[in-house]
Amino acid sequence: MQCHEFILSEDYNKMTLVKSYQAHQSRVIMILFVLEMEWVLSTGQDKHFTWHCSESGQRLGGYRTSAGACGLQFDVETRHVFVGDHSGQVTILKLEQESCSLVTTFKGHTGGVTALCWDPIQRVLFSGSSDHSIIMWDIGGRKGTAIELQGHNDKVQSLSYAHHTRQLISCGADGGIVVWNMDVERQETPEWLDSDSCQKCDQPFFWNFKQMWDSKKIGLRQHHCRKCGKAVCGKCSSKRSSIPLMGFEFEVRVCDSCHESITDEERAPTATFHDSKHNIVHVHFDATRGWLLTSGTDKVIKLWDMTPVVS
Repeated sequence: MQCHEFILSEDYNKMTLVKSYQAHQSRVIMILFVLEMEWVLSTGQDKHFTWHCSESGQRLGGYRTSAGACGLQFDVETRHVFVGDHSGQVTILKLEQESCSLVTTFKGHTGGVTALCWDPIQRVLFSGSSDHSIIMWDIGGRKGTAIELQGHNDKVQSLSYAHHTRQLISCGADGGIVVWNMDVERQETPEWLDSDSCQKCDQPFFWNFKQMWDSKKIGLRQHHCRKCGKAVCGKCSSKRSSIPLMGFEFEVRVCDSCHESITDEERAPTATFHDSKHNIVHVHFDATRGWLLTSGTDKVIKLWDMTPVVS
């Protein structure tokens, strides 16, 4: 499939084709024009990322991703490109004038990556997914920190970042517009621990036949506390709580001891929730004026003044 570049002629009634780029063998999914480098970046359903010289139209290089790519961001200073794909993986490539090299890959989503947003100041990458979650990746800190944000009931469709206020705006297919305060000290969610029995009361889980036989007890279903990550039974994790600093703005399962330790201050929300009244498909955020443009499956375009909440 070809990508075309047009300009308007002097009579303003016709467009003139400037360049044509033979970019992909199937549908082009995302394109990005890097004015500073005179590059055109693109991803396609053929699982390829490519980039061209916008002046000559020459293909400078490409890279095959693990699945169809659906997210694309570029950092001009480091010449790093971030590509998210349908497998949930994010790939970082280093682009040179006529070559590219793989920097790293990482994966934290259980669904495909549907949106990427890069903050060049804090050097943080945000990824949204069809698994309803957002992950904040600390790229610049080189600590491998990944902060999870849970605030949507359907796939995340778009991410925008307001640098001057350090607020993240996420829009979802559930119609939700969430404004996250990223100027707080957030915590990583713990890894879920493996165990054959409840790590609180030592009751066996249903696959632990030996302990069930020895103790003459029926095995229980395994759950996990979202705060400590321990494997627990339903009786020892009967409570629910929001944990905003861990990204859980909605109430989630926690063990009884963690529920008692969470204070009211720790339950204070770090995001505001707004209903767009339509299932959002496409979004554009103008940080200069604080305006958000959304379009939905209802064929309606809505313009929102976000200055009361993004400030």
